[in-house]
Order: sequence, then structure tokens, then C-alpha cells
Amino acid sequence: MGRTVTSYRQALESEIDRWEGFRKALRDKDCEAFDKMMVACRLYASAGSMATRPILTEAMIMSILLSLQRELMEIKKDLERLEKQLCQTGLRKGMVV
Repeated sequence: MGRTVTSYRQALESEIDRWEGFRKALRDKDCEAFDKMMVACRLYASAGSMATRPILTEAMIMSILLSLQRELMEIKKDLERLEKQLCQTGLRKGMVV
């Protein structure tokens, strides 16, 4: 019988495991950030498997970038909401509260 192709999720977990030495060398805050990036890779695993990229890390990097972009968009939305609230309460931009 022929070989079965490893699924993207299996290949992803294997790749993440290969980075364990790097992870262990990080400080606590950096380790937390690294783990968060790997969670992003897992969250977008379905999209990564559909990308059919020959190099696994390309889909991983795109997943991390997408996660960061979404986070930036949420921060921007929150900031705009807070600025609007400040303006509505009579405070102006640049004033120290």
C-alpha cells in the first residue's frame, strides 16, 4: 500500500515540537508570546491546510500575521471608542486626565 500524506495539523504539531528547544531558551514573557503565536497557528490550521503551501512555515507565518492584524484592528477600534467617549464627556485629545 502507498503512504498516507500527513495532515496539515499533524505536520503543524510536529513543526511546533521541533521549536521546543527555542521555546525553552526564552524568558517567561517571551515564552508566553511564543505560545500565543503557536495558538494562532493552531486556530488557523483549517486555512493553512487549504493554502497547500509546500513550506509549512509560510502558512504558520501567515496565521501569526493574521492573528496580529486582527488584534491591532481590535485595539484600534477600542481606542476610537475610548476617544469618542472622552470627547462626549467634554475632554479633549491631548489633555491629561
